[in-house]
Amino acid sequence: MTEAMNLMVAVVALIVLAPVMLWVALAIYLQDGGPIVFAHRRLGKDGRYFHCLKFRSMAVDAEQRLADLLASDPTARAEWEKDHKLRNDPRVTKLGAFLRKTSLDELPQLFNVLKGEMSLVGPRPIVEAEIAKYGRRFKHYCAVKPGITGLWQVSGRNDTTYRARVAMDCIYAKRRNLFMDAGIVAATVPAVLLRRGSY
Repeated sequence: MTEAMNLMVAVVALIVLAPVMLWVALAIYLQDGGPIVFAHRRLGKDGRYFHCLKFRSMAVDAEQRLADLLASDPTARAEWEKDHKLRNDPRVTKLGAFLRKTSLDELPQLFNVLKGEMSLVGPRPIVEAEIAKYGRRFKHYCAVKPGITGLWQVSGRNDTTYRARVAMDCIYAKRRNLFMDAGIVAATVPAVLLRRGSY
């Protein structure tokens, strides 16, 4: 997808989704008075860092909750070390769980697209600790901008293995084209509605 198309779609989406985003922002604020948007340091194209934006889905003391859980629960620690994910994450609020299931937490990333840090379609943005999982294939991840949606997001998301996710990122980086992007965007709608692998 070209830069011009990314920008055009992002602008239109922000205008159309503005009422939804305002509702989500208000709900998060009323929940606990904490920050509405969470900016997480991720790796983008060419290995450059940027702050990936999301509506906050976790409690304000999320890092302490995670540290306590990993220190006391070997099973959770093993799950975290495997995929950097927890199926039963104590950090996620009830509202946050809804936002994740519906992918509404991802909407602020449209601003990342406007800033040129992300694309509508691409690999899921990763953190530094995940580089080792890519190994020599990390160069393929760095070849393109990370995306709001992508092959992984429409192929089961968290129900897939990390190895499969890396393979999908490499496939996308090597074969990406306008038709592939269009197919992924079209597949995103049913994937979100069916909430496959979202937690």
